[in-house]
Amino acid sequence: MRALITGAAGFVGRWLARELVERGWDVTGAALEPAAIDGVRWVTGDVRDGAHLADALDAARPDAVFHLAGVTFVPAAGDDPGATAEVNVVAAARLLGLLRERKRAGVLDPVVVVTGSAEQYGRHEEGEMPVAERAEQRPHSVYAATKVAQEAIALEAWRSAGVRVIATRSFNHSGPGQAPHFLLPALVRRARTLRGGALRMGNQRPVRDFLHVSDVVAAYISLAERGSPGEAYNVASGVGTSVGELARRVLQRCGVDAPIASDPALVRPADVPWLVGDPSKLRAATGWSPRRTLDDLLDDLIAHHDATSD
Repeated sequence: MRALITGAAGFVGRWLARELVERGWDVTGAALEPAAIDGVRWVTGDVRDGAHLADALDAARPDAVFHLAGVTFVPAAGDDPGATAEVNVVAAARLLGLLRERKRAGVLDPVVVVTGSAEQYGRHEEGEMPVAERAEQRPHSVYAATKVAQEAIALEAWRSAGVRVIATRSFNHSGPGQAPHFLLPALVRRARTLRGGALRMGNQRPVRDFLHVSDVVAAYISLAERGSPGEAYNVASGVGTSVGELARRVLQRCGVDAPIASDPALVRPADVPWLVGDPSKLRAATGWSPRRTLDDLLDDLIAHHDATSD
């Protein structure tokens, strides 16, 4: 099996590339710069450039495309909506256009896993958790709006041209190698460097559904192998944990006895209070279920921090 991964040098892309290589796939990675991953062929360029995407498709001749490239940090997306739309929406539309052309010509017909976000659901009440795919999408941020648009364009490519698109709505995930400004790596860093006083963080109330990145990439591969084109699937655990509880568990796993204090400077105005996903559809289609616990995830993040910090 041959795979093309856009955004292959990013956090999830690196994990996915390594897992596919380990499973015996022939892997081509598309990225601005190559990453040090054994067994991956690289095509470098900007995902917004249609010529780069065409080169990547021609080099890979994929049986499966995993479209991971995108702006992924919600605050950064809001800071530059135009650039975010170019990467998250326009680049996906160009990729899908190229796939339409190749399918029409009879030269390429891969399954295409387009990765979206739980943020697409926006604000729902506690009683609606865990949300299933039939729930209304109510994007509450620039990032979420671009992911809704990306999914709509992707699924339309299936309806109108038969491009075998499968969309994910991926809930929070983390693991070794995630950028330090994301929630869990940031909490681990603060806990490990705390020298008296309180662990400072933003709003402690939001509830999120966290997965280990290794389980997320396993879900993506399962969908490429067994998912149904034209469908969207939650990638989630079905279990919610408040941000405050996450902080308490990080402190506990680090062996740190310290209070937690809310810092208004760290509050994100676009945060929605509840995001917990129902994974039943994914499980029924593929047999997937998460193998790693939340404590496994935290322990891996702590070990990675300790191994890589000065």
